[in-house]
Parts: sequence; C-alpha cells; structure tokens
Amino acid sequence: MDWTLPEPMLAAAVDSPVLPAQHAAEPKWDGYRALLARYADERVMIRSRRGTDMTMAFPEVTAAAAALPVDVGLDGEVVVWENNRLAFERLQGRLNLIGSATARLAATWPVHFVAFDLLHHGADGDLTGRPYALRRAALESLFAEYELAAPWVLCPSTTDPALAEDWLSWSAVGMEGLVFKRLDQKYTPGRGWRKYRQRASTEAIVGAISGSLSAPATVLLGRLDTAGALQYTGRTSVLSYQSRRALAALLAPASGGHPWEGWTFSAAWGTKDTLQVELVEPVLVAEVAADVSLDSKGRWRHPVRWLRLRPEMVPGDVPLFGSGNEPAAG
Repeated sequence: MDWTLPEPMLAAAVDSPVLPAQHAAEPKWDGYRALLARYADERVMIRSRRGTDMTMAFPEVTAAAAALPVDVGLDGEVVVWENNRLAFERLQGRLNLIGSATARLAATWPVHFVAFDLLHHGADGDLTGRPYALRRAALESLFAEYELAAPWVLCPSTTDPALAEDWLSWSAVGMEGLVFKRLDQKYTPGRGWRKYRQRASTEAIVGAISGSLSAPATVLLGRLDTAGALQYTGRTSVLSYQSRRALAALLAPASGGHPWEGWTFSAAWGTKDTLQVELVEPVLVAEVAADVSLDSKGRWRHPVRWLRLRPEMVPGDVPLFGSGNEPAAG
C-alpha cells in the first residue's frame, strides 16, 4: 500500500438553490459520508468524514468491493433505501455494533454506496489534483467498464439548471437538497464545494420547551393526528435572545392532562440521553422552516432553525400529522 485516502472535501452552506455558472449539481443524500479504498492487496477501508474506521460496520459493502478494481479510492455516501425513501434511522447504531449484530442489520437493511467522486484509480494514481469534470468522467467510465450494480450507485450529476431544480422535488424520498461543484475544481480538504439544504415553511404547535418557562432554550413541536392527539414532530435549535423573550411572554404551564405527560425525549438525534422539558399548554402555533429530512415516523430529523410565533392561529389551523399534506418546500 503506497497511498492513503485524503481528508474529505466539504461544502459550505448557501441560501440559493440556483446552479451557478461553470458548476455541476448533485443531489444531497441523507446518509453517512464515506470514503472507500480498495488497495493492491485487496484490503478494503471505509472511513467517515471525521476519520472513523467504518469498515466493520458495513460488511455488505466490504464484500461487494470485490467488484472494484484494486487501487481504487471513492468518495460517496452510505444510504439505506426502505419503503421508497432514504431511511437514515436504519444506519443508526451500525458503528456501535460488531460481529453477528452487524451482519444481522446488514441482512435486514442493506446499504448502498452512492459514489460521487473518484480519488484514486490504478495506474492513473492520485486523481485529486485533476478538475472535477475529469474526475467525474473517470468515475462514469469506472461504473461502465466494471458494470457496477447494487450496492454501488453512481450519483447523478448535471450542468443543466432546470434538471437541478427538478431534483429539489425529490425531498419526499429523503433528498436534502443540492451540492454544487465547480467543473475546474481540484479535490482539496476544506469547504470548497457549496450546498443548498432545502427547507419547508409550515406550522406546528408548541407542546413543550427545554430550559424554563421564563427563559425557554428550545421548543418541542407537535401536530394533531386524525384522532386529535398531539404527536411530537421535532425540536428547534437554540432560540435567539429575542425569540426567548417573545415566547416566554406567551407560554402557559400545562394545566393537567397534557398528551405528552410521561413521555421522554431524546437530547439529540441518535443518543440515549434524555432531554429535560417543561410541558406547556398546547395552544400556541408557530410558523417554522424545517429541513425536509424526515424519520420513519414522519418527524423532522434536523433541528428547526427558524421559528415565528403565530398568536392569531389556533391548533386546528395546523396541518395534520402524517396526513401527507405538507406544504411544498422552498
């Protein structure tokens, strides 16, 4: 082995979904970022963006790497496809399991490796110094020459702004947005790419808060289901000072019989730590901008990053939970 996987190239957030000139667009996947190498001795390495060795966590990918030529390095995303959507929650726990437990999950919810960059290739060696357009052409040739099929997936790429815009409609299946890559750009560590994360503007009911009633830190949001029960849908990021003051003036403690009484809430996605919350009267409506990524229960997987109180609205004005009538993202 005379080469190693480079540090990953990352993307900086942008507010516009418009494809810039001299750039290509790729869908932004909801999975685990993964760099993969198959060396000359046929050893396989799968590494996370933070350098964690994930090889043992994905035995189905490691086994399928036999279909790749040796001395190949790929950058991509590990995803699970279930019930016509990307199921990020099926990846949870993979990194903490070993042996038969990992094999069982791999058999139940096998992953796909979505390749979006070719970093190293046989006699050509290190490709990171070449422009994206040439690396992309080499990646497409690799898939065609070796007739790569599942679990290998070639990430779509386009320079057509209309097609890139159309990809934003894939949010229902778990696509988070777009990644923009300059055609003449080398592969270098750091945030040289751009990413647009799609968000949906909608309404939700304030059901609880973390912090205190006088100084709420985050808001736990819900929606009524068809039976009229308040279902948890997600939580905001930490509120600004101005939002805390405005919200505190409108909150009332739960007077009894709150639908979330006795419930526990996770302190963060994927952790077993619980969040200390204060239940409030579920009568206050907030307008929110939420990422389009949902878990299998229809809840927002990422924190809501924008919230505006709507005192003129009542809970009955909020879209039903799980009704499929989410507003269009934008």
